[in-house]
Order: sequence, then C-alpha cells, then structure tokens
Amino acid sequence: MDASVKDDDRGWRTRSENPPLGEIFRSIRVPVTGSGWRKMVAFVGPGYLVAVGYMDPGNWATSLAGGSKFGYTLLVIALISNIMAIILQSLCARLGIATGRDLAQACRDAFPRPVAWVLWLFAELAIVATDLAEVIGTAIGLNLLLGIPLEIGVVLTALDVFLILWLQNLGFRWIEALIIALLGVITVCFAVQIAMADPVWGDVIKGFAPTTDIVKNPQMLYLALGIIGATVMPHNLYLHSAIVQTRDYGRSVPEKREALKYATIDSTVALMFALLINASILILAAATFHTTGRTEVAELGEAHTLLLPLLGASIAPSLFAIALLCCGLNSTVTATLAGQAVMEGFINFRIAPWARRLITRGVAIIPAAAVTIFYGQSETAKLLILSQVVLSFQLPFAVIPLVMFTASKTKMGELIAPRWLTAAAAVIAAIIVTLNVKLLFDVMTAV
Repeated sequence: MDASVKDDDRGWRTRSENPPLGEIFRSIRVPVTGSGWRKMVAFVGPGYLVAVGYMDPGNWATSLAGGSKFGYTLLVIALISNIMAIILQSLCARLGIATGRDLAQACRDAFPRPVAWVLWLFAELAIVATDLAEVIGTAIGLNLLLGIPLEIGVVLTALDVFLILWLQNLGFRWIEALIIALLGVITVCFAVQIAMADPVWGDVIKGFAPTTDIVKNPQMLYLALGIIGATVMPHNLYLHSAIVQTRDYGRSVPEKREALKYATIDSTVALMFALLINASILILAAATFHTTGRTEVAELGEAHTLLLPLLGASIAPSLFAIALLCCGLNSTVTATLAGQAVMEGFINFRIAPWARRLITRGVAIIPAAAVTIFYGQSETAKLLILSQVVLSFQLPFAVIPLVMFTASKTKMGELIAPRWLTAAAAVIAAIIVTLNVKLLFDVMTAV
C-alpha cells in the first residue's frame, strides 16, 4: 500500500486530498445537543435536491403516456420504482458519510487511473444528457407559460447558473430553500389540477395494487419498463453522496451513525414526495385523457393544450406550465451541482464554480439550441430520446461501483451496509441494468 495512504484509507488505492464540493463541505452546522427533531431538521435538504431528479421533465412524458393509455394501472410501477430509488439513495448517503468521499472520488480512489478516467467520461456524458433534457423541459415551460420561442427559452436557461452562484454565496441552505419552495409550487399546481379532474379515488387506490395485466399486455409492459428504467439517474448517485457531506456531523462512528440515520430519513421522505408528484402526473393524465378516450397523449405541449377543453377551466393549462417550468428549473440546478461533483471528484480538477457551471450548461445548450433553431419543436422529442439512451448506457457504471463499495468491510468499516440491504441493492441494480440494456437495444434496433 502507498505510504501516503492513512489507516482510515485502507482499501483505497489513493487518498482523496480535497473534500467533495469544497466550498460547501461541512458548511451547515448540526446541533451537538438538543432534541432529535432539531438535529433532523439540520439534515433536511439534500434529499429534496436528489428527489428533483426523479420528477424531471423527462419523467413527465412517461407518466403522461402511462396515464393516458392505461389509466391508473401503472401507479404500482411508480411505487416499485420509488422503493428502488430509496434503497440506492440510502447507499449513497452511507458511502459519503462513512468514507468522506462522494461516489466520483470513491471511483477515482479505488480503481486504476485509466478506469477512473473512462468512468469520468461516461459520467460527464450522463451529466450533459441530463442537463439537455432539463434545458429542453425548461424551454418548453417558458414557451407554454409566456409564449417565449423555444430557441430563446433554451438560451435563457443559462441564467440559472448565476442564480445558483448567487444563492451559494449566501449559503447552501438558500439553494435547498429554493428547491423546496419550487417543489411546494409544483405540489399546489397538481393539487388544484387533480381537484378539477376529480378522479375516481377507488380506482386510484386499486392502481397501486399489483396486477398480472402489466405482464400480459406487451404495450403496458413496455411502458412499465420505461418507468422503471428511467427512474434512477446516474447524476443523482454522484450528487447525493457529495451534498450529504455539507453537514458538519462530526467524525466519530456514533456521530456518523446518527448522521446516516437522519440523512436516510431526509432522502426517504423526499423521495416519497417525488412519488406523490409522479403519481399526480399519472393520475391527472388518467382522469382527464384516458377517461375521455384520448389514449395517445405523451407530448408535454399536447397535454397542456388539451387540459383547457377537458377540465373547462382556463387556469388548468397555466398551472401545468408553471409546474413544468418549476420542475425544469429545479432539475437544472441539481444537474449543474452534480456536474461540479463529477469533475472535481473524478479528476480532482477544480475551477471557479461559475466557470464550471457555465461549461456544463454550455455543453447542453449548444445541441439543444441548434436542434430547436434548425428543426423546431418536433425534433426536440428525438433529442430527449437520445439523452435517455445516453443515461441508460451510463447507469451501470454508477450503480455497480456504489453497491461494491458499500458492501466492502475494508472500505466502509463499521458502517458497511447490512447484508439484506446489499442483497436488495444488488437485485435492484441487476433489474435496472437489465431494463436499461433492453431499452438501449430496443432504440438501436428501431433506428
């Protein structure tokens, strides 16, 4: 073992010299004394930044398609997907708290340099693909709400880079507050729309129960696979393992155990919130489109247009557009932070935060702007599909190392994941990888 590796770095090829997201590392104080509620409140935040990735504009189209075509039947798939997400994100929090590394740093410190560089390139492609989907979703939201042309809307999304920088200068808590506030707006928008749609709640409850129809119906199965396959995004795994370390929770094993407990509660509650939003989209589509015979609605713009005549209230389309815009803004914030964690973690390359975020956003804006300028809105759907294919290809390279690291006693010490959790995560990883490989194969053979 390298002489520079300390005792607490056993099992790692190299030692991380810099903390994750150094400018905000351990920047949020955790009360040493006081009630458990006070300590838990201190940990509220990172889970909601992660939850944003599970309700991004790319997920909207899948939920709209599932609800409009098959009613409430696929709600159970949304529930199963959310359980998978909760387990994997808990492992991310465990990795960050136990080792002091985010997933990108852990890959760099555990694997030979050529392997780490390849993983970094894949991760960067995933970040760009994620940001691409968020840029397009935000631009569509601006177009639906304010009538701003897509080409201009795509460029305007670059402005959130400066919003992030300004908020981060005030403190990371301000970024978390922005995310939670926008999630609150999204919740209110969907609550009002669902109240207008007046779904049959008995059928909604039945939708959360497993049914063999999903397996027997090829079209339903394909949409179900799409919902599961698009649930866990690579950037969320890198992001969560980094931002969970914004809390100054101490360095002893008991303090880390306590931090892990509160961080897991935070991410679990936040991801249940994400389930609420995704289920709301599917319920809205089922109650408005499926019941009226419009079973082929999947485009965001089409859904927005149809809400007015179906719900009979002019506010409904506006609420849909507001929710989409808030969702796009939230997703671009978290994707940009994930991009910073990936670059710094994998190759230990640190530049000014504003420069890093402009580079990340610029790489996503250029193809999005080019497509919308030269081909119009019709081709943006193809660009979204391409971004999902890139994410599908990269996902195994993030999930598998995560499960490997957290199952290693040498690397994790006393905070190693319990065997049941490792087994569950391994099964989930195998399912997600298989479904994503199938998605990639289907897209390639369809070309």
